[in-house]
Amino acid sequence: MEQPTAASPWLLLLCLAAVATGGVPQARAQLESKGFISIDCGLPGTASYVDAGTKLSYVSDAGFTDDAAGANHNISAKYIRPQLSRRYHNVRSFPDGARNCYTLRPLVPGCKYLVRAAFLYGDYDGLGRPPIFNLHLGVNYWQTVNVSTPGSEVTAEAIVVVPDDFVQVCLVNTGAGTPFVSALELRPLKMKFYPQANLTQGLLVEHRMNLGPADETNIIRYPVDPYDRVWIPWADPKEWTEISTTRQVQSDDDDYEVPSAVMQTAVTPLNASKKNLDISWDPVPQPRNPSPGYFIVMHFSELQILPSSAVRQFYVRINGMELNMTAAKLYYHGTGVISNVKPYRYDKFNISLHATTNSTLPPIVNAIELFSVMPTSILGTDSQDVSASMAIKDKYHVQKNWMGDPCIPKTIAWERLMCSYTIAQTPRIISVNLSFSGPSGDILSSFANLKALQYLDLSNNNLTGTIPDALSQLPLLKFLDLSGNQLSGSIPSGFLKRIQDGSLNLRYGNNLNLCTNNNSCQPAKIKSKRAIKFVVPIAVTMVIVVVALTLFSSLRRKKRGSMKNSVKPQNETTNDGDTSLGLETRQLTYIEIERITNNLRHVLGKGGFGYVYDGFLEDGTQVAVKIRSQSSNQGDKEFLAEVQILTRIHHKNLVSLIGFCKDGEHMALVYEFMSRGTLQEHIVGGDHNTICLSWRQRLKIAVESAQGLEYLHKGCNPPLIHRDVKATNILLNTRFEAKIADFGLSKAFNHDNETQISTNVIVGTRGYMDPEYQTTGQPTTKSDVYSFGVVLLVLVTGKPPTLHNPQGISIIEWVQQRLAKGNIEGVVDVRMHGDHDVNSMWKAADIALKCTAQASSRRPNMIDVVLQLQECLKLEEDHAGGEANTSFYTGIYSNDQNLRYDAYPTNQSTNVSQSSTGFEMEHSFGRVPTMDNGPAAR
Repeated sequence: MEQPTAASPWLLLLCLAAVATGGVPQARAQLESKGFISIDCGLPGTASYVDAGTKLSYVSDAGFTDDAAGANHNISAKYIRPQLSRRYHNVRSFPDGARNCYTLRPLVPGCKYLVRAAFLYGDYDGLGRPPIFNLHLGVNYWQTVNVSTPGSEVTAEAIVVVPDDFVQVCLVNTGAGTPFVSALELRPLKMKFYPQANLTQGLLVEHRMNLGPADETNIIRYPVDPYDRVWIPWADPKEWTEISTTRQVQSDDDDYEVPSAVMQTAVTPLNASKKNLDISWDPVPQPRNPSPGYFIVMHFSELQILPSSAVRQFYVRINGMELNMTAAKLYYHGTGVISNVKPYRYDKFNISLHATTNSTLPPIVNAIELFSVMPTSILGTDSQDVSASMAIKDKYHVQKNWMGDPCIPKTIAWERLMCSYTIAQTPRIISVNLSFSGPSGDILSSFANLKALQYLDLSNNNLTGTIPDALSQLPLLKFLDLSGNQLSGSIPSGFLKRIQDGSLNLRYGNNLNLCTNNNSCQPAKIKSKRAIKFVVPIAVTMVIVVVALTLFSSLRRKKRGSMKNSVKPQNETTNDGDTSLGLETRQLTYIEIERITNNLRHVLGKGGFGYVYDGFLEDGTQVAVKIRSQSSNQGDKEFLAEVQILTRIHHKNLVSLIGFCKDGEHMALVYEFMSRGTLQEHIVGGDHNTICLSWRQRLKIAVESAQGLEYLHKGCNPPLIHRDVKATNILLNTRFEAKIADFGLSKAFNHDNETQISTNVIVGTRGYMDPEYQTTGQPTTKSDVYSFGVVLLVLVTGKPPTLHNPQGISIIEWVQQRLAKGNIEGVVDVRMHGDHDVNSMWKAADIALKCTAQASSRRPNMIDVVLQLQECLKLEEDHAGGEANTSFYTGIYSNDQNLRYDAYPTNQSTNVSQSSTGFEMEHSFGRVPTMDNGPAAR
């Protein structure tokens, strides 16, 4: 046998030790001495029992899956019969969630295991409708479970090499009934067993047959088979003659260690003169893999003492092809194995044992195992990230869809968690958002094990204790929100250094016991009570004077610049009625405005507020001056709101306010000059002399605009909703860097009461407005996300948000209709002449449609959007640099013409109204299976 990868001697020794001793001690449920895990799913509480047949201990599933997930049920009494194994008497069903998982541990990474799942519906819910659902082993599809009748027993069995110290069995809801499970079993195997199984492919047990026993109910498993393989008896008196022996049949060099009880029986043709023994087998097509590869493993032993003149030699042929190049010659009570090294793919299998010309006796065979290939090459999330995220889940009792692998499959990745996906590398967790999720206690050290983490939001919870300095050592962390907790102590020095060098944005406001200055955390040296009475008032007075002088001096000296790395708690509030403002932005008279604009000579554009004029300051700096017109709907309140907002927000992707004028009825805003004008002009009209932006430029603009919105939503305190995100409010400078403008309609909100913000007037721009906001009158940050999604579609298509061809249709519907056909080029702006990476374009369209989901709860937040767009940009940059992309991003699209893109994440359930798959073995371990779809003797 060939093995794709050679196992190291140390690994082999470790696996042998695991098989011999039962591996690492089990903390949650008792393991058998041989390392077996036997779970009766649905068994109440911590109950356990010893199986009457195998004498193995079965335990409840408590500790192997979330206690709050699923419900225990007993099957209907009419399906309980004397020969039915006890593990089928009850089930655990999972009506909630797309995926529910069991975690089997502890295992030895790199070792080989047999994993078995058993199902009997038994009308436990009284509905009389057996469900259809998918079964996954880790992140890889295992099989579709299709229970044909309420009393049918279905078993799924796989042989796999596990990469980690655990393996997960997941039930995935496909919309065709509630998933359930009766029992789960795991058995360690020796590494030499079934060498066809490795890290990239597992083996699915189609049939494991003990040929020839007279007693058709004599199913062999543990303890006769010490590895608890289940051998089903099969005899066909019309075609075969049974040969048997009572002597021990087992060789020391047997690579499979088939039990002697299995090898003690064999079959041979009924007619001794017949030279062939034939078996035919029709594989059942599989929903996910209509043409899988198959392995056939045949076990042989000579059970008769042959006279010296007798010869038994034969070849094994699969569909006419010789499997063994040298004729098989058997030895008395010795054992041998013949199998294919590479998988065969046929619609029908004809297995023929053909005697050689000098053979005087017909062929015999003792046992046959039939396997289909289960690809296990999908890379799950980095194992360290998985361990850390599972520890976080357990510590904080996260009640979300945190089941199975955190990142894979993408469609059911963990809620409020973002991952990076790169070709040929394991996914990494880059963002965790547990704000308003209720975690309490200390900040878990496991966060520091998420080495690829960029964003961590733990705000507005009940966290206590100190801030662990280990978090500051995360190399990629650039945003950390700890505000609104009950943290104490000082800010560690590692964070202060990161804040100083600008590599980290730390938010920690509303932690009453948290010291913002190391010195303030040091207890004062108390000399005497009398000294305190005098020292304290004097010290307080001095501090107040020094602070006041410092602030006054700072405000006079401070020029316009970035404040993004401020480490002070940001607890400011907006007061729309404050006309004095008290801000560092320059206040101008109307005469100065006229002088700056050269008497309003050159108009740059016009908006809802009024005209925008070209202007120059005294030092020659070019500026844009927006002057309120008499017909503008914006009054003093909106004007002052925009001024106050712009004086306290500072970000490279937000237009900077240089000055303002509030001189009687004259109102004006002086902005930094953006020489390239609006995004609208470059994409869907305006100046015909504008440059057509490449896809890379458009993506860069999208990333920068998203970063600006992310800052408004997460970097401001209180956070801000823009409420008028559109292509005309995204401005470009000389280097085509994007900045968001026009904050006259912006609204501050409080995280605690975001959904209760309501306004008297619905504001925004047609085509960009969130339909949920229009219905409820309550804007949220997801309203901005929706508008940004429209902007992203505009960037992809080069078309306006509303199209007329010939009837009015939104750009969202227009894109949906075309992408449903699977052709991304049908929506791409033709002016880019196909100069783009198709993966990047697919992904961008996918993000845009998720942003514009009808329900705001299903839209991503701007942190997620930024991360996804950065991945798009990386794909495009790799494409431009000539790097090959071997994978193809298909996003959420299918051939379904009626597909609606109104979910986030998208549900990619497949149609499961199909016949049962070849993976299903509809038999029990207490009766002979029907073989209608299995091998047939000839």
